[in-house]
Amino acid sequence: MKIETAALHAGYTPKSGEPRQIPIIQSTTFPYATSEEMGKLFDLEASGYFYTRLQNPTNDYVAAKIAAMEGGAAGMLTSSGQAANFYAVFNIATCGDHVISSSSIYGGTFNLFAVTMKKMGIDFTFVSPDCTEEELNAAFKPNTKAVFGETIANPALTVLNIPLFAKCAHAHGVPLIIDNTFPTPVNCRPIEWGADIVTHSTTKYIDGHAATVGGAIVDAGKFDWMAHKDKFPGLTTPDESYHGVVYAEKFGKEGAFITKCTAQLMRDFGSIQSPHNAYILNLGLESLAVRMPRYVENAQKVAEFLEANEMVTWVNYPGLPSNKYYELAKELMPNGTCGVISFGVKGGRKAAETFMKNLKLGSIETHVADAVTCVLHPASSTHRQMNDEELEAAGVGSDLIRLSVGLENVDDIIADLAQALDAAK
Repeated sequence: MKIETAALHAGYTPKSGEPRQIPIIQSTTFPYATSEEMGKLFDLEASGYFYTRLQNPTNDYVAAKIAAMEGGAAGMLTSSGQAANFYAVFNIATCGDHVISSSSIYGGTFNLFAVTMKKMGIDFTFVSPDCTEEELNAAFKPNTKAVFGETIANPALTVLNIPLFAKCAHAHGVPLIIDNTFPTPVNCRPIEWGADIVTHSTTKYIDGHAATVGGAIVDAGKFDWMAHKDKFPGLTTPDESYHGVVYAEKFGKEGAFITKCTAQLMRDFGSIQSPHNAYILNLGLESLAVRMPRYVENAQKVAEFLEANEMVTWVNYPGLPSNKYYELAKELMPNGTCGVISFGVKGGRKAAETFMKNLKLGSIETHVADAVTCVLHPASSTHRQMNDEELEAAGVGSDLIRLSVGLENVDDIIADLAQALDAAK
């Protein structure tokens, strides 16, 4: 199926007389006639459901749709994008292991890796998204278990050279994990460029209506875990907590990663997405392929307006020919990138604050990738504890505005930005 069709039909096919829409299976548990039947589920000898903390039919329908849209073999939902990235890494890297990550990633993910997972004994090396092949290869260690990056970084908007990162990861016998939140599978399918695992904060464009927090993991089903048996004992040796099952042997390349992530990590951590949230998420998915072109179209026009405005000192958007990632973005995402732009207001912090106060249409939020236009001035909100020097060092200058262009008429968006910029003169 083409992406537009998969957004509507993948993952769930109703039989005669069954609900057209994915049903909400709002139940914590699933009873069986005999203990033997249930025992087969606990032994992973049969497929089915027994407790929603591990799996739920509603969630699985939606996860299967996302996996199909990404071109993957299997998928699962999590309670948030943070949970998705944690599970994706922790499923193959544990205490004493090492992971390479692009330094240009979402701040919450950076903190998860550099602080929280470091306390768990996992060491991370952060490399520039613009590093050379030689520099990337130099970051590998004998205990490296994965490479991580974001297709388009939030909020830096750097574009990752996925083919290069995949080439180096595979040369060292480890998978590449890509967070594909901003482009979504409509604008980029990282698996086609060499990624092995794809994650999402479905809270963003996939939901698209600021209605529900969630995350997703998709396995390409292509990485040969048994070919690198010594590196991934969690997948290639018996799991004594599940009756000695060897995931890579029993479920193969297509099912090992997601089965372990579900049967082991979701069992123990329980970061499940509620069935009702999954239902809402699916409503967003159905229109994703229609919405993404509009986000891109609006953002392109807004970015061009900003670049020509005398009150704007700089604009960061990969769709602009002046952007350093323009050519790479065109190669990986020929249909466009996303709707998020960052720019600087002439006059620094004071002018940026005046601009924000005069917005009438733009909604001041920490959120991005919504149906409505969202605007944030980090220096006076999320990063207000930092002075101007600290902000510059962190790459978030006091003049920086993060703009997530919505689905409104683009003339209305531009008119609102124009009057707010005029007020900041």
